[in-house]
Amino acid sequence: MDRLLTMRVFQAVVEEGGFAAAARSMELSPPVVTRLVADLEQHLGTRLLQRTTRKLALTDAGESYLLRVRAILHEIEDAEAAAAASTRDLRGTIRVLAAPLLATHFLAPMLASWHALYPKLMLDILVDPFPAMRVDEFDVTFMVAGDDYDGNIVARPMAHWEAVVIAAPGYLQRKGVPAEPGDLQNHEYLRYSGQLVRSQSGAARRLRLQPLHGAGAAQEVKVPVVLQSVSAGVLLRAAVDGMGVAVMSRLLAAPYLASGALVHVLPDWIFSRYTVYAALPSRRMMPARTKVFLDFVSERSPRLAYGHPVD
Repeated sequence: MDRLLTMRVFQAVVEEGGFAAAARSMELSPPVVTRLVADLEQHLGTRLLQRTTRKLALTDAGESYLLRVRAILHEIEDAEAAAAASTRDLRGTIRVLAAPLLATHFLAPMLASWHALYPKLMLDILVDPFPAMRVDEFDVTFMVAGDDYDGNIVARPMAHWEAVVIAAPGYLQRKGVPAEPGDLQNHEYLRYSGQLVRSQSGAARRLRLQPLHGAGAAQEVKVPVVLQSVSAGVLLRAAVDGMGVAVMSRLLAAPYLASGALVHVLPDWIFSRYTVYAALPSRRMMPARTKVFLDFVSERSPRLAYGHPVD
């Protein structure tokens, strides 16, 4: 039995969602794939996959084995990449984990440029709202943290941005342009509910802003909340449609600010600063292909916050 081949086939069956799909991806016949998985289970003396007429599921033993198999296959890919690095012909797969907003607004705008430069390096991007818990499972994990972040993982800063107050031009024509934070008390607030702090003030919440350049004290303003959501996309659309003011990351707001669909309100004030980190697994040295990818992202990420092309 070719142990390495059976590991790759088993991983393909899980990732492709079935034996037939795995057979197509590996250019093998379905009977061969079925036999190799059966041989693997017989060799291990345990069932790895639970088969039904409608779906395929991992057993507990299968889940544990898959984690080890992925690590082993990635080590093999790393060894092959290191051996071929001198030829400058990098190839293989980079497994990436990212928070949802980063996957859509940070990584996605770079993907076409990446493929044009490195057509033999494939990105396998998985999205998870809590990526910090799974850093060791991936080649690189992208996540956001505030200025007070003090994690115990290996992480490389990719970009530094702010969360700012934004609104549509039409809304500001109706309600007036705030000249200072206190003027926001006469406006309508589209609030991200992840910021909510329990209060007896009903729909009114305090919005805390700090000077952009750090000179002076922060100011808190009680602003009536007319909409709240855990979805930044919902709040962004409501702001573009003129419903109120919102606090938004420059990363998300940049294209709308550049086009004039949104206006940066109180440009001398910010809500917060944050950093995009690329976290790395602690179990091994960084493969050459991962370093190339991180350098590529680091070079282009500052342009995104201002709506500039990333080519």
